[in-house]
Amino acid sequence: MENTTGLRENKKLRTRHRLAATALELFLERGFDAVSVADVAAAAEVSKPTLFRYFPSKEDLLLDRFADHQDEVARIVRERPPGRTPVGAVHAHFLTALAERDPITGLCDHPNVMAFQQLVYSTASLQSRVGLYTRREVELAAAGLEAEAVPELAARLAATHLVAVRHELGRVNWRRIEAGQSADEAYPAAVADADQAFGMLAEGLDKALSIPRP
Repeated sequence: MENTTGLRENKKLRTRHRLAATALELFLERGFDAVSVADVAAAAEVSKPTLFRYFPSKEDLLLDRFADHQDEVARIVRERPPGRTPVGAVHAHFLTALAERDPITGLCDHPNVMAFQQLVYSTASLQSRVGLYTRREVELAAAGLEAEAVPELAARLAATHLVAVRHELGRVNWRRIEAGQSADEAYPAAVADADQAFGMLAEGLDKALSIPRP
């Protein structure tokens, strides 16, 4: 039974990946607004009801990868090493991601990533949907801080600021890439911006939270 269940879940995962990959290819080729859910379903050789079982909206077909990062701030804070504050942990993680040119930082000049970012930042409905993912990211981060006995309001304010800084740094880095800089050229400024932004948070949030990892 366990083997059968595993095979079924793997099949579902493959179908999900195929749908997302097919959608991305069509969106990049024709533009997001010019492609319908029916177009994606037909290209992936599934029915519309099947597609909607995996993705509740057309926007989710493209933004599925954002869902994979919704718990990232919460996880970083939860798994931070002894003696490190929440802001320090998220700061260090972001610097590592910059060095690795992780697309989530905006500092990635791979053509496919650039095309994806351009699509997201230039489509109003996608930006609106990103907002939903962001709110969920804040909720998860706040819950993680509350689990460490941080008062509810303080936890939510801290989570909001940590998530907002990551997203804003990503937008700034993307604008550099969009303007023609390579990721390598933009890297020093991206690091300086991250240091400044998280430094501003550390002056306020870490003092308010007062919860370095014991």
